[in-house]
Amino acid sequence: MQKIVDFIQSIYNTKEFLPLHEPRFIGNEKKYLNDCIDSTFVSSVGKYVDIFEKQFAKKVGAKYAIAVVNGTLALHIALLLANVKKDDEVITQALTFIATCNAINYCGAKPIFVDVDLDTLGLSPKALEKFLEKNCIIKDGKCINKTTNKIIKACVPMHTFGHPCKIDKIVKICKKWHIKVVEDSAESLGSYYKNKHTGVFGKLGTFSFNGNKIITSGGGGVIVTNDKKLAKKAKHLTTTAKIPHPWEYKHDMIGYNYRLVNLNAALLVAQLEQLNKFLKNKRELAQKYKKFFKEFDDITFIKEPKNSKSNYWLNGIIFKNQKQRDKFLEFSNKNGIMTRPIWTLMNKLDMFKDAQCGSLKNSKYLEKRVVNITSSVVI
Repeated sequence: MQKIVDFIQSIYNTKEFLPLHEPRFIGNEKKYLNDCIDSTFVSSVGKYVDIFEKQFAKKVGAKYAIAVVNGTLALHIALLLANVKKDDEVITQALTFIATCNAINYCGAKPIFVDVDLDTLGLSPKALEKFLEKNCIIKDGKCINKTTNKIIKACVPMHTFGHPCKIDKIVKICKKWHIKVVEDSAESLGSYYKNKHTGVFGKLGTFSFNGNKIITSGGGGVIVTNDKKLAKKAKHLTTTAKIPHPWEYKHDMIGYNYRLVNLNAALLVAQLEQLNKFLKNKRELAQKYKKFFKEFDDITFIKEPKNSKSNYWLNGIIFKNQKQRDKFLEFSNKNGIMTRPIWTLMNKLDMFKDAQCGSLKNSKYLEKRVVNITSSVVI
């Protein structure tokens, strides 16, 4: 354990406390922020919001990007755009961050949990297909859950730690079962599956710019789509559903005050300029970890899956058992290295304990063994 701590400290050339993933502001952040402040357009109207949306859409290969306050709310709106309503059901993975399930519940819907693949840590196409074949029928063009008699409207796969799941197979299965795919790409900016950027495989994708993401504005999120009508509705919904007019206040539906503000967008424009540099740096860091952990028989470094190019947002290692994992967590955190276990499975939380689940064998295995280690860009 000391050997691992020493190695991480040597990479960052410090004995000081090392966070799990801290932001790097090494470009035009202050310049653009000052410009934004001088313009006095610091709220949801301003040039940096427009600039960022255009640049981000181009970066990931989408036709449209709609910037919002954070990634959770991006998921909320994307699910509403997928027509998820009260008492509908949404399939996702149990091994995910709470935001995925919170967004489902904001719509009044209920999550269904299926397993992940061990090689991707993301939703398993085989587990998805097995659940649907066992529990569902197609009736009147809708996927009906035979257990609850409710409609399964959407599926939300998540690209865990920036490692792409087998998203093309998931989209194909969901199309067969009349289920819309909303990609949770919160962690996978800069990740590609079969040479295509994550987030653009389904009708809708979402990203996050929380303080610990590769690029950040302290918060922030974005919805991406190639559908012009969905993009227009997304912008309308996130801008309080106000009908555009020079002075009148008229709203034609329940809307949300979710639009990203210009100050945050100014930060993101500067951060996006650094993205390629960050990705290169993080790939180099991952290669160092990969080489180092080859020396250990009882620890496995999580590497990018087949057909993928991962952003290596958070580097992860897998221990032989939970006891070994817990000892490392305690030792590393006591010695100034912030490390974290993977999330508690969603079906174990009180809010979702009654949710329907498929087999979660792989999810349970990973929950007891995975640890994230220092992953900040090295400067």
